[in-house]
Amino acid sequence: MTTAAVDGVSSDHGVSGARHVGGSRALAWLLVVTGAAGVLAAWVITIDKFKILEAKIAGTTFTPGCSLNPVVSCGSVMESDQAAVFGFPNPMLGLVTYGIVVCVGVSLLAGARFSRWYWLTFNAGTLFGVGFCAWLTQQSLYEINALCLWCCLAWVATIFMFWYVTSHNVRQGLLPAPTWVRGFLDEFTWVLPVLHIGVIGMLILTRWWDFWTG
Repeated sequence: MTTAAVDGVSSDHGVSGARHVGGSRALAWLLVVTGAAGVLAAWVITIDKFKILEAKIAGTTFTPGCSLNPVVSCGSVMESDQAAVFGFPNPMLGLVTYGIVVCVGVSLLAGARFSRWYWLTFNAGTLFGVGFCAWLTQQSLYEINALCLWCCLAWVATIFMFWYVTSHNVRQGLLPAPTWVRGFLDEFTWVLPVLHIGVIGMLILTRWWDFWTG
């Protein structure tokens, strides 16, 4: 998917003369789909987390359906300290933030246009999200030593929304960038999330190479 297809946007100026920028239907749908994927992942993880806690209280155990083997073990990830880094389960934060992404996407589908500060704030939110996902990836691979498939879905969704929102802001002049960068993003934005996900895939492959090939 080329960026030209993802971002044929329109803009106008309000009474104050400030520029308001919209987004294409393709960008809007990308936000709706990735946001919905994030909400789904956060919802399932939250439910499983509650079931794990309920089982502990009852003196039993609960094994999430996505705990398939010693590596793909959602339960190990959900019970780790990193799964509640802010003092509450991480997916509860995801339910809110991914829900916001869906709302932005739906607003764009309805023809909404936003000020520069809105787009930059939204971009900062996706930057926080992709940074947090990078930290969680590192923790999963080298500290927790397990993967959660629902977490991986959230990582992929966050990576796509970050790169496409950033590309939109650069090409619309909301973020300063050299001309060649804008030209690259006009056609090849898709390369960035694909490479990003590819790097994570290689890290996962090499981290448990003996397990995958044994």
